[in-house]
Amino acid sequence: MSDFKYEILESIGVISTSSGGWTRELNLVSFNDREGKYDLRDWAPDRNSMSKGFSFTREELTLLKELLAPLT
Repeated sequence: MSDFKYEILESIGVISTSSGGWTRELNLVSFNDREGKYDLRDWAPDRNSMSKGFSFTREELTLLKELLAPLT
C-alpha cells in the first residue's frame, strides 16, 4: 500500500475549536501531490491527525457560497 501524503498549501481559517484542542479548518490542501483543493475538516493540534472531511474545487466552493448566501 502506498503512503498517503498531504500538504497544507494555505491556511484560510479556523471555524471552531473543540475542548480537546482539535480545530475545524478551511484550508487549501494538496493530497498525494495533486492540485490543491479547498478542504474542510477537523485537525489535531499537531496537524498529524485529521478527521474525514470535504474537499472542493474552486468552482464547487463558489457554488456553495452562493447556496449559503440566503441563510446569512
